[in-house]
Amino acid sequence: MRETGLLHTAADTRSFGARLAVLLRPGDLIVLTGSLGAGKTTLVQGIAAGLGVRGQVRSPTFVIARVHPPAGDGPALVHADAYRLGGVAELDDLDLDTSLAESVTVVEWGEGLAEGLSEDRLQIQLQRSADDDARRVSIMAHGRRWADVPIPATQLS
Repeated sequence: MRETGLLHTAADTRSFGARLAVLLRPGDLIVLTGSLGAGKTTLVQGIAAGLGVRGQVRSPTFVIARVHPPAGDGPALVHADAYRLGGVAELDDLDLDTSLAESVTVVEWGEGLAEGLSEDRLQIQLQRSADDDARRVSIMAHGRRWADVPIPATQLS
């Protein structure tokens, strides 16, 4: 399944992330791709708000990974950034798979690295428009977990 839509502003991107969070549960993996400034961290901020986790979501580029504990009964959010990692071995060193079952894990710049963490995952690509600040978002759902979960394109725009 590949769904696409257009997010016109950072607020739209956060709102989409919050709506996406309603579908998420412990054990879910999201792999984000997109160029610098495409809105990956902004999307994670929306997911964090929708999950109701504690802590301010910032790009984890220099710390590689942050854990945001739940403020209530929901899952924690593990937010990782694979931009500075040299390969799959360095991603394995983060031991993301140890917290995967009880958390929602989002890996920025994870394409080609994080797919091995779970067969069941969402791959989300954000692409900036050349003409304005809009972002095109594309979602590819992998695995049985997402087989019956509708992610309608109407939620994106």
